[in-house]
Amino acid sequence: MTFAAGAVDRPILPRSSNKPVQATALLAAGWKPRSQAELAIGAGSHNGEDGHRDLAAAMLVAAGLGPDALGCPVALPQHEPTRGQWLASGRAPDRLAMNCSGKHAAMLSACVASGWPTDGYLAQDHPLQQAIEARLGEAAGASVTAVVVDGCGAPQHALSVTGLARGVLSLVQAPEGSPERSVADAMRAEPWFVAGTGREDTDLMRAVPGLLVKGGADGVHVAAVPGRGAVALKMDDGGERGRTPALSAALLRLGVPADVLAPWLLTPVSGGDGVVGEVRAAAVLAS
Repeated sequence: MTFAAGAVDRPILPRSSNKPVQATALLAAGWKPRSQAELAIGAGSHNGEDGHRDLAAAMLVAAGLGPDALGCPVALPQHEPTRGQWLASGRAPDRLAMNCSGKHAAMLSACVASGWPTDGYLAQDHPLQQAIEARLGEAAGASVTAVVVDGCGAPQHALSVTGLARGVLSLVQAPEGSPERSVADAMRAEPWFVAGTGREDTDLMRAVPGLLVKGGADGVHVAAVPGRGAVALKMDDGGERGRTPALSAALLRLGVPADVLAPWLLTPVSGGDGVVGEVRAAAVLAS
């Protein structure tokens, strides 16, 4: 470890930042994605745009299943124009629009591939979830300290910030063709399926060569750059506003050029009809 601020060894809930490593357990269970896009959305938190929902639905069809097999809750798309169209047309929320439907479609695909039951696939004692828990601990270099239920209904596994960074770094450092490297390569090749239009994970991976990045709810973010290292962070207040400037300051420490990171180094603060301030990384991170 070259730099730490705060209680980096204290367990946190990484939320969706666990998904890249989690996806490697699905590959180990026998899931064979038909494209890098499928693997990317299986490790992603998508916007619910048309292409996202279509791909998740196609994954289910390929596994001999339908949207009713999904254990995630119904939702409206996060993508504002798409959500607006749904609301204007009176369209009801559905499971495919939920931002974790790609992960759930991948989990179900892994169950089918391995011969495990799809019923109860979200139970902590299901073979798939046991494999995911073991894989997360292995990649982090320390056992999962707690298992709770995430917002999408799947088990959520507690790790330290250090363990989270270690796990994602292992993906970009893995040999080409390995399951770990396959996840990293798919996410970087198809960043729109990791998040979507206007999302920082998608835009950062398009802007920074080799960067693998995955955000999580409640102010969590993790990123890794081959040959340079990894960074993981958790905002103590669970807020989102300071997350991207903090991540960008950490990426500067990894040698990513400031001009490339310029769009994310500061978050404007609005007041009335104008901008009245900005959120920037604290001095301890920016020094």
